[in-house]
Amino acid sequence: MEGEMKTSRVRVGTIVILALMISACAAMKSSRAPEADLGKIATMYVVKLPADGRGINRVIADQLNLMGYKATTGPETDTPQDVDAIVTYQDRWTWDITMYMLRLNIQIRDPKTSAAWAEGESYRPSLQRKSPSEMAKEVLESIFPGKK
Repeated sequence: MEGEMKTSRVRVGTIVILALMISACAAMKSSRAPEADLGKIATMYVVKLPADGRGINRVIADQLNLMGYKATTGPETDTPQDVDAIVTYQDRWTWDITMYMLRLNIQIRDPKTSAAWAEGESYRPSLQRKSPSEMAKEVLESIFPGKK
């Protein structure tokens, strides 16, 4: 009887752990300011975070170029005056056997005021992880629907 109870507890514990692992779901969200007219944007500048050693700024700029925009990137001090929008981002990484991007948040900003016109975020826990370029693509496609 005692052996059966032990086996039953192990099964229940395993089921609970599996349920918790599966319940950690990926999430994608985006929003846009009511007055934002993103259809007028043709050129963008992706501001590189000073602490970004992984080149996420280049990943975002490359994805924007693939979507048909003219995107360049570099430090904030080199921001060109003639772009239609500024792109900022925050990336969060975590460890699970290997380092991976857990969250990517991208903002499209007014180049004159820095006000956010649109924002998107991808959250990918370990079991649903994607590469940084795939996460950038899904965020940008949610901000600019129809531009693939």
